Amino acid sequence: MGTFVAFRDSGARLAAASVRLWASLVLLAATPAMAQNISASISAHAHEGVASCAGSACHGRAVASAPDIRHDEIRIWQDSTGPAGAHSRAWRVLAEPRAQAIATRLGLGRAQDAPACLGCHADHPAARGALFHVSDGVGCEACHGGSSDWLASHYALGVKHRDNVAKGMIPLEDAKVRAAVCLDCHFGAAGTGQFVTHQIMSAGHPRIAFELDLFSTLQKHYDLGANYAARKPIPSGVKLWAVGQAIALDRSLTLFSDPRRGQEGAFPEFYFFDCHSCHRTISDDPRARPTAVMNPGRPIPSGTVPYNDENMIMLSAAAAVAAPKLAAQFDADCQAFHIALATDRTSAIRAAGQLARSARALSNTFAAREFGRAEILGILGRVISDAQGARYTDYAGSAQAVMAIDTLLNALVTSGEVDAARARALRPEIDRAYRAVNDPNGYRPAEFRAAIARIALAARTLG
Repeated sequence: MGTFVAFRDSGARLAAASVRLWASLVLLAATPAMAQNISASISAHAHEGVASCAGSACHGRAVASAPDIRHDEIRIWQDSTGPAGAHSRAWRVLAEPRAQAIATRLGLGRAQDAPACLGCHADHPAARGALFHVSDGVGCEACHGGSSDWLASHYALGVKHRDNVAKGMIPLEDAKVRAAVCLDCHFGAAGTGQFVTHQIMSAGHPRIAFELDLFSTLQKHYDLGANYAARKPIPSGVKLWAVGQAIALDRSLTLFSDPRRGQEGAFPEFYFFDCHSCHRTISDDPRARPTAVMNPGRPIPSGTVPYNDENMIMLSAAAAVAAPKLAAQFDADCQAFHIALATDRTSAIRAAGQLARSARALSNTFAAREFGRAEILGILGRVISDAQGARYTDYAGSAQAVMAIDTLLNALVTSGEVDAARARALRPEIDRAYRAVNDPNGYRPAEFRAAIARIALAARTLG
């Protein structure tokens, strides 16, 4: 994960734009029970604050100085300009004019004090130690869990990682757990201030975007060496990508089914739907033609607001290759969900529950296996195939496709399965695809599919 960084430059630019969205104005895991356990673990243990991790013998050195643990993790977390420091900047950006303008429009008062903002822009524990400061933003314990019970033991000799997990440390090396924690802010959760409603977006908050492997790479502040591998499993980039897609869909459908999240008065909560299906040019010119493009994966009547299916498209590609016994059921459940959305909310919630179960089954399957060369190439082929390309009718799904191509090719290069020079030959075509999704308002489906077709042609040399 992240070894072939040069290859991922364009992906970093796209994701860094999304990271800026987290920091500009920025649990449900495999099962609801797991999510509740993670959430309870994060909040039940006191958060001691970033300063409690910053000793020179711990994570606060100015430079990396050890072959096993870097010891300069906080320096990376505090990066003042790059995506690696987005979490440390999350609270400070609430003082910027854009954030305060949003808070004012929503009647929230000072953005840096508003619970609706702090749920994602800062650590938000129930119990706080003497060194805790909300101004730290999204600090260490926001992801790793409250450290009051494991702060001392996690560097003591003879203590195992599992012992610290039992005391409240969050096992982020588990792909399902990491996805659940990240999605609390990078999609939404049931907690206070952890859901960007359509109302908040209408006040100026940016669109939320996320892809677990690429974003993990951008935030990485640790080395994946032999010492790490001796203590924790190392999930591959493809596993993170596939599990992340499944957990994201599960989260989306579960929140959609929650009446506190899925409805906004007489209307559905539009956050769950594809933004550009409504935000299109309207014209009374008799020569005007509809700009919407029919999507074979969504059997819905013309004019129906389509659910954001970016994760469904990616999961369909992964399942067809890596979980063929589940693939047909998943695709059928996707179709049934879209049909139910055009029927009534009761039917939609029932279908959402079934599709969430299918996504959950895929997350469990992907988390329990490794992906070899043939499977990675197979998934890549599905993502860029003509059949799949026909589903790239909307910006969100197309952006996910480009990030998936980057993740899959990076995995092949990192594992030595594909020569870096051969993969680099695809760079011009991938850059064209990135440019096609660089501006959501300038997205053109036909041009993007043409870029994908060129990538497919160039990718034949990898096989």
